[in-house]
Amino acid sequence: MDQIPSNSRKIGKTVVVLPTFNEAASLPEVMNRILKLPLSLDILVVDDSSPDGTAILVKEHPEFGKRIFLKQRPRKMGLATAYKEGFQWGLENGYEVCMEMDSDLSHDPEDIPRLLQAIAEGADIALGSRYLHGISVINWPLRRLLVSIGAGIYTRLFSGLPLSDPTGGFKAIHRDVIEHLDWDSIKSDGYGFQIEVSFFARQKGFRIAEIPIIFTERRDGESKFSISIVWEAAIRVLQLGLIRFFPSWEKVNSIAIEKRKGDNYQSPYRNKLSEKKSEAS
Repeated sequence: MDQIPSNSRKIGKTVVVLPTFNEAASLPEVMNRILKLPLSLDILVVDDSSPDGTAILVKEHPEFGKRIFLKQRPRKMGLATAYKEGFQWGLENGYEVCMEMDSDLSHDPEDIPRLLQAIAEGADIALGSRYLHGISVINWPLRRLLVSIGAGIYTRLFSGLPLSDPTGGFKAIHRDVIEHLDWDSIKSDGYGFQIEVSFFARQKGFRIAEIPIIFTERRDGESKFSISIVWEAAIRVLQLGLIRFFPSWEKVNSIAIEKRKGDNYQSPYRNKLSEKKSEAS
């Protein structure tokens, strides 16, 4: 965790971004508990055309169009793009802080004030940590817990992130971070997305504070956890390790990928070289 200076700043409007796919059983309670907090909070639900009627419940809420907003997408498009689109919406609508939060009550809305307090005290990202003071996870099977702990060790080793819970998805992010990150560089969709946001934010000098939380396994619906998500994150963390020690690797790798797409690809390095030759002549 980074050292956070003791200066304070005023926080303006905050939006809680809730990605959903079949969360009708838990979402109404999540929204109501967020709105009851004594804070200036709005909610943006990003729904991937849930067949269980999640979007309908959002539209039927009395605060819809006032403090609750909905972004409907045509199909299941993934966690990362839901947050990216949610953050963009937040910036366009003048929010100072955007929050990431699960829609299944695994994250306690009562912890939101503590994350926002960390932002007010100078952090650029406040991360709710399940492991800052030991293990604070309820109702997880041992296998899932071991995977999560192992992922944290693996991520710290290769990425260099000094975080107790680098895969955590309960975050408050100041708009300065959102405005300055290169979101095209963030390629993961699942837990790897959380790692990448912290990694690239820290590379740019933004400060991350960890706040202890208690994580409770969902009561309703089905978990989105899968082995494919684990493998995606594992591979991406290795790539972040290369970026950490060889900063130019990401650019070179991206160029190689683009070049394989067709013979008409033009390297930006080649373009810069051509420009210099033109200037010299």
